[in-house]
Amino acid sequence: MRIAISQLNFHIGNFVENQSQIINSVENAKEKNADLVIFAELAVSGYPPRDFLEFDDFIKKCYLSLKEIAKSCVGITAIVGTPIKNKTGKGKNLFNSAAVLADGEIQCFRNKTLLPNYDIFDEYRYFEPNRSFSCIEVNEKKIALTICEDLWNEDDNPLYVENPMDELIGENPDLIVNIAASPFHYKQAETRKKILCATAKKYNLPLFYVNHVGAQTELLFDGGSLSIDSHGEILKELKYFEPDFEIFDTENLESSRCESVVKPKIALIYDALVMGVRNYFQKLGFKKAILGLSGGIDSAVVAALAADALGNENVLGVLLPSQYSSDHSVKDAEDLAKNIGMPFNIIPIKELYETSESLLKPLFEGTSFGLAEENLQARARGILLMAISNKFGHILLNTSNKSEAAVGYSTLYGDMNGGLSVLGDLYKTEVFELANYINRNKIIIPINTIEKPPSAELRPDQKDSDSLPDYDILDTILFEYIENRLGPEEITNLGFDKNLVNRILKMVNITEYKRFQTPPILRVSTKAFGMGRRMPIVGKYLSQIS
Repeated sequence: MRIAISQLNFHIGNFVENQSQIINSVENAKEKNADLVIFAELAVSGYPPRDFLEFDDFIKKCYLSLKEIAKSCVGITAIVGTPIKNKTGKGKNLFNSAAVLADGEIQCFRNKTLLPNYDIFDEYRYFEPNRSFSCIEVNEKKIALTICEDLWNEDDNPLYVENPMDELIGENPDLIVNIAASPFHYKQAETRKKILCATAKKYNLPLFYVNHVGAQTELLFDGGSLSIDSHGEILKELKYFEPDFEIFDTENLESSRCESVVKPKIALIYDALVMGVRNYFQKLGFKKAILGLSGGIDSAVVAALAADALGNENVLGVLLPSQYSSDHSVKDAEDLAKNIGMPFNIIPIKELYETSESLLKPLFEGTSFGLAEENLQARARGILLMAISNKFGHILLNTSNKSEAAVGYSTLYGDMNGGLSVLGDLYKTEVFELANYINRNKIIIPINTIEKPPSAELRPDQKDSDSLPDYDILDTILFEYIENRLGPEEITNLGFDKNLVNRILKMVNITEYKRFQTPPILRVSTKAFGMGRRMPIVGKYLSQIS
């Protein structure tokens, strides 16, 4: 049997576009004499549709779209992910399902059993789990049809009480098909391959796996669909971060074998962020971006990523120097813009700042220069950037990193403004790594931007290290708390100063209210701020430690 894997970039709720892509791929598979073509989980609707699933009209449109796709499935069978109504009268209103299409009609459905409800996933909010198991048959081949998480209940770390493959293997299937929506983080591809290879080997069956590709706001999907032989050896990986299409002959799988290419972490992150920015703009219908260029490393990296994603001519940099901005920062920002070939403007904020300070003088009389005055500069920049954004329809890109967001080292309604946070899931040390990666072939980001001590430049001779520990130390502590969920004593036992650990963790917890107001953050780690880390704003855990 010839099986086509169709790895596509779907758009949530864009039924016309999603349907068109699927039908075109079905026709392509037919032209290449495929017997079966497989598409990703919830392909019809896009993933994750979230509360669109609560609209009857949305579910109706999914079904009507599926019927149109089925009409093209003559002489070929297609497996397409879709939500369907639960007609049993018990449980949740919907199933997360795989539709089997053939002979121009919808033949049957197989529903997802294991519904993830951790980190970024919230499937049990909408779907009822499957409780009946049977294979499907295509061209006299029995197929164990599963959906994403259905294969992730590992023997050595079971998360659920059921294992769908243990049920399906009793029917002696010839192969496994898994349709998935597996979001990217920089460890995910290797974890995914390990689990899928172990599954194929355990059940002694070849496995065909299709994943989404593309960005759905903060969630990034890397593709990397797979064919795996019955020994658990990868035959071929489809492309990462772009659509792809491959056909495999089950009678001659060895002919498709090719070497797996493993990219380093920072290269994966770069590709993911570029795709994330590009898809965010494409799917919202915007073309141009704006950002503030400070001469610092964060804005420089965001500018380089945006230029790669959107084209350098579509990214406007605005330099907004204050009386505390150094001459070299302005020059570094200008050099960056020239290296990228992006348009830029310079708008000094001294006059706007002084006018604001004058208006506030009656209220601030008798107080000394402090945080309010520093933040006033950041907010002055925010006002100007948002004015340009509104006037010309540019989307403002946020340039804050994960380290700053974690400890509250950012200004609400100032440098936290933006429609999308590009670096919000990268620690400062990772931003430096990314800058060096961007410069791997030629100098894009000025060397001085990378080498100079980080500074917000909101007061004379200010440096980040005045109020924060070195980023190597800070980021390690933050990683242990945020990603590894260690408590203060556990982190201290790793060799860090107790008072420092307590101070940093307190800063993280008392600034949750700020993060609640941040733009969506492109997720590249195992634990990003946002939908995957849900913390109470008024919680007192660790916020009262001395």
